[in-house]
Amino acid sequence: MKAGQKIAGAASALVLSLGSVVGVGMAVAPTAHAAASDCEHGANGFVDISDNASGTVERSVSHDGDTISLQSAGGRGFAKIEGNTINGTESVWMDWTQDGGQSWLQCGPFTVNHGNGSSKTSAAQRESSSNQWRFRACGYTADGAVTCTDWW
Repeated sequence: MKAGQKIAGAASALVLSLGSVVGVGMAVAPTAHAAASDCEHGANGFVDISDNASGTVERSVSHDGDTISLQSAGGRGFAKIEGNTINGTESVWMDWTQDGGQSWLQCGPFTVNHGNGSSKTSAAQRESSSNQWRFRACGYTADGAVTCTDWW
């Protein structure tokens, strides 16, 4: 088995496993963590997008001078953080579920790396007509809080 197949297999196994809880003050549900590399460069069906990309805002939440949003464009969903971001400190990720939120894969975090006040996006995953296939955006802000949108 090639290294890429091992990584993809491990990420798929993570989706099925029970993990730790992500977030502060959120409902308890299992999650699987994936490194940003498990969601970049086409891994696991994700595609890279520009950190300046914008789409239709499906869900958003503001915290500590930042807006964390779940956006859709071109048949794909992605997370974005923007506002008073702090380079190297704040980050964004997208949770993706195929079972209505009972378990999910955390894609990221992706750390703000283009200077203070710049935006950052997660990798993007295709949308589905299934009501079990859902996304939410989460961000880590300078005050140490994790904030997530509602599922979309």
